[in-house]
Amino acid sequence: MKTGEVLVIDLFAGPGGLGEGVSSVTDGEGKRPFKIGISVEKESSAHKTLTTRAFYRKIQDSAEGVASYNEYLSGLISRVQLFERYPEQAERAQKETLYQPKALGVDNELIHKRIKELVEAHGEQPKVVIGGPPCQAYSLAGRSRNAGIKDYKAENDDRHFLYKEYLKVLSIAQPDVFVMENVRGILSAKVNGKEMFPQILKDLSNPGRITKIASPQYKIFSLVLEAEDLSDPNYKDSSDFLIRSEDYGIPQARHRVILLGVRYDIQGVPGTLIPRDKKTTVEQVLADLPKLRSGFSKRKDDTKEWEGVVSDNARMVKKLVKELFDDLENIDLMPFKKLSRSAMQPVSPPVNMPEHLVDWYRQNEPNCVLNHETRGHMESDLLRYAYSAAYTHLSGGTSPKSRDFPDELAPAHENWKSGTHADRFRTQAANKCSTTVTSHISKDGHYFIHYDPKQCRSLTVREAARLQTFPDNYLFEGNRTQQYVQVGNAVPPYLAQQIGNVVMDLLSQSE
Repeated sequence: MKTGEVLVIDLFAGPGGLGEGVSSVTDGEGKRPFKIGISVEKESSAHKTLTTRAFYRKIQDSAEGVASYNEYLSGLISRVQLFERYPEQAERAQKETLYQPKALGVDNELIHKRIKELVEAHGEQPKVVIGGPPCQAYSLAGRSRNAGIKDYKAENDDRHFLYKEYLKVLSIAQPDVFVMENVRGILSAKVNGKEMFPQILKDLSNPGRITKIASPQYKIFSLVLEAEDLSDPNYKDSSDFLIRSEDYGIPQARHRVILLGVRYDIQGVPGTLIPRDKKTTVEQVLADLPKLRSGFSKRKDDTKEWEGVVSDNARMVKKLVKELFDDLENIDLMPFKKLSRSAMQPVSPPVNMPEHLVDWYRQNEPNCVLNHETRGHMESDLLRYAYSAAYTHLSGGTSPKSRDFPDELAPAHENWKSGTHADRFRTQAANKCSTTVTSHISKDGHYFIHYDPKQCRSLTVREAARLQTFPDNYLFEGNRTQQYVQVGNAVPPYLAQQIGNVVMDLLSQSE
């Protein structure tokens, strides 16, 4: 690629998954052409994570800088001390994230001014806008919640129209390419009985029609299906824009709508993502992380007591599953001894991890595992976790529904047998890719039970981050609940890198 630096404008950035992937793309000379000029995020903990990572990108090519960063990750120095060692890089990182959390639609004057400055300074070099407007109004879960709100009207929900803030930035920056991500629910979302997605496509194709700012027009491409007519890539089905992450090396069944907008004057044909032959499984990406025990909630937490409770549970679970499965020789349910609830130690060598992810996770890896701490669970739920994990293992990877739980394990939940919450306890099978990691993981761990019954727990933030393909040295700031939310809301960075490669190839063709 001979275009030099590509300016990246990152909107609704969250903890930075999309920006991380795109900015990690390398050209034929090993250089990283995509440079993030601005990342906009309104939530404070995600903004702090975003700034920390922006700083890391500015010192990652310096052995001394990486060593200092690792000192911070290990708790040897504070974040303030780290930034004081590299004041120039720290200032640039904070400027990149606007110093403080900012929101499109609220802080437009400041955000738009900064974007105009960056675009002017960048001159004729390529520009890319990335980001996904918040999806609560479009997601199926969000729409279900909205249905329960008295007098709720979609046309009065500003979240349905945040994409118009994206349109304003397109009109101001006039990028060569844009990448817009959202939940699959956007394909069927309606306002006033009318589907929104065709209107969104129409607006993205001609931002100026909405913003009333003189703007170029865009062709909207799918990243998974080649367009039949490149001059007018009018796809036949809205689902043509749906990306199934598990097809592209991500150990997670995450289905998202991702649109590739190409300015009409750009010469070249965008490629599509290349599927991998094999799916990546949960065990392949989690097996090397240190084993941990869960904790007790609503009572004193003690290792010995935990071991006693889980041992009793193991004996009970073995009797229960013996009635369902014949082959119990290959399952050991008795808990590991003296496990910790957190791990400030290195990961083990990967056993069966795909090579592309070994390199991805472990580049400049830290001396300890970050964000790897378990939650406490109710004692009664520990028994259900053990049963669910054992059942999933013995069934070959099928997590039990409520009907598969014996009556003595049924929770006091009025909808337990109704089918409404049939998979309230869901184990992430070792031999499959995981289900979608969502922000709901911050509420409880019932949908994200670890496949190992001997650990008897839900997934940690780091394990969720592995399923989302965040590198091991990607630190999530904030408290644990905030960290879970950040991970659940992010775009998988390894998928984003593949999208970045498509964009880089297109820009190279244009040159």
